[in-house]
Amino acid sequence: MTSGELVVKREGPILRLWLSNPERRNAITWPMYDGLEKVREIVAEDPGIRVVALRGAGGEAFAAGTDIRQFADFTSGEQGVEYEHRIGRVLSSLLQIRVPVVGIVEGPAVGAGLALAACCDLLIATPDAVFGAPVARTLGNTLPPLVLARLQKRLGAGRTMAMVLTARLLPAPEALVAGFVSDLVHRDELDAAVEELLELICRNAPLTVASLKEVERLVDRDGPGADADEVLAAVYGSRDFREGVAGFLAHRKIEWEGR
Repeated sequence: MTSGELVVKREGPILRLWLSNPERRNAITWPMYDGLEKVREIVAEDPGIRVVALRGAGGEAFAAGTDIRQFADFTSGEQGVEYEHRIGRVLSSLLQIRVPVVGIVEGPAVGAGLALAACCDLLIATPDAVFGAPVARTLGNTLPPLVLARLQKRLGAGRTMAMVLTARLLPAPEALVAGFVSDLVHRDELDAAVEELLELICRNAPLTVASLKEVERLVDRDGPGADADEVLAAVYGSRDFREGVAGFLAHRKIEWEGR
């Protein structure tokens, strides 16, 4: 794998992504951010993709934040604002991906790595994984509204603020209890568990899965009274829904086509 880049590989209905900067614990470089921002477009243009899998290369870390070497030439607050806006565009793009994004976390997911993990729909982690944004102890920078809001949604406001204000790292078992992590799996069983989860998602009705993500986005934006009629109509008017009803009543296997 190339160092300091996002590695992208399509395998059947799965789009696999690796954060590849292993000599720096997969700290995220500008080219890696650029690659991540393009993933939404890749998925949008390929209806055969059913799920995205994101993990760190090398198995030692998910991502140890942004590669700090890129901050060395920052001389003004405006550069920090530009940086956070850039990261915001990347994270917003990831949140708009139409298919589920599964994060696989081994070792640390901190700083920007935590933000990426928070943008995944499901997280599988090893027991030694840790999560956090210890910027108050390390760099002395801060978190933008998008990141803080996403963390509060996924971890809860109280746990999020306790974590960032104390600059402590959240161990994987605690992240599991909080619901941030979906499942804890030992390293020797991780690959098998990941493939099982990806296969399970790929077997589901793609329009239904995409609609659930879209409704969640609408609720995040507009609350429980959000207007989702267009989404509902598209699903209930689909060939897949008609096939689902017919297959259920006939007790036969349903073949989802995504239309």
